[in-house]
Amino acid sequence: MKALRNYLDKLKPSFEKEGKLHAFRSLFDGFETFLFVPNTTAKKGVHIHDAIDSKRIMSMVVIALMPALLFGMYNVGYQNAIASGIDASFMDMFIFGMMAVLPKIVVSYAVGLGIEFAWAQWKGEEIQEGYLVSGILIPLIVPVNLPLWMLAIAVAFAVILGKEIFGGTGMNIFNPALLARAFLFFAYPQKMTGDQAWIADSPIFGFGGQVADGFSGATPLANLSDYTFSMDAVYGLIPGSIGETSVIAIAIGAVILLCTGIASWKTMLSVFAGGIVMGLLFENLGMMPENIHWYTHLALGGFCFGAVFMATDPVTSCRTECGKWIYGFMIGVVAIVVRVMNPGFPEGMMLAILLMNMFAPAIDYFVVDRNISKRMKRGGTK
Repeated sequence: MKALRNYLDKLKPSFEKEGKLHAFRSLFDGFETFLFVPNTTAKKGVHIHDAIDSKRIMSMVVIALMPALLFGMYNVGYQNAIASGIDASFMDMFIFGMMAVLPKIVVSYAVGLGIEFAWAQWKGEEIQEGYLVSGILIPLIVPVNLPLWMLAIAVAFAVILGKEIFGGTGMNIFNPALLARAFLFFAYPQKMTGDQAWIADSPIFGFGGQVADGFSGATPLANLSDYTFSMDAVYGLIPGSIGETSVIAIAIGAVILLCTGIASWKTMLSVFAGGIVMGLLFENLGMMPENIHWYTHLALGGFCFGAVFMATDPVTSCRTECGKWIYGFMIGVVAIVVRVMNPGFPEGMMLAILLMNMFAPAIDYFVVDRNISKRMKRGGTK
């Protein structure tokens, strides 16, 4: 590592203001700080010193997403094998899924980071690291058959209108990955819903082909009244967005985030609490089909994925400890309300998180204001 550090120090003058490669200064700075923790410190103000910076936090989230990503690749091949009626090995199914998913990841990072680099260079600022996570989240929450050009437009929309115009990483109101999905849902609904939206049927390496006649590739959530819960929903062997199907893979990611202190367990737990409360309420009121129970909603769709990776976003969620409980609980409540009360919009998690993103600052404000009032009363101050 010392040799690499010395090599970067040797190259650095070329990227400084008077260097011949100064036009790529932001790109070099982003690459350097990704490899090494910056040795610069603040000159004034009060700062909390920690052993981890934003890039390391983002990198840890990406690592936590790996189980969901890898299983999603396998499940794409598995669903294709079922649809095509062929007998394929584990490796064949995984390779098929990997070749279907990788182009989406490449397009997501190429477009998103390209905009980040250009924006940073234009403003003469450092490259922000927020898209390290969004770049992999977006491909995980879209159908595998989504055209790449649509994905590119959605990424550009999310980065420019969802993040950069607010001031960049740390200043955005809404989760950029969910904004990309919302854009796709309302701009191209035919590609986000329907029987063929969740199946990759392009032949790769001789594996795959036309989807079998009569096969329905709609998600269980889209046909909830006809769905019978099984452990496949926990394992993830069902149609769905690339990274959202396996509860087990998502749980592994949750453990990584909680053990490293990256995500708030209060937010995560309260999302499930809100979902359970509303699920039990609707079930007892007879507002759900007889074959559907409260736990069905938790296992299907993007509920688990949203609770673990989206609701816990430190930028767009509440920051006060009490606010985290309220914020997460309301996400779980709204998600189930949307699913049950509006069958035309079966996936309520996206709408619930975006809605609560908007209210998070207000929740924090009232929590802080209440704490101030209580302390003033204890001190005898009016």
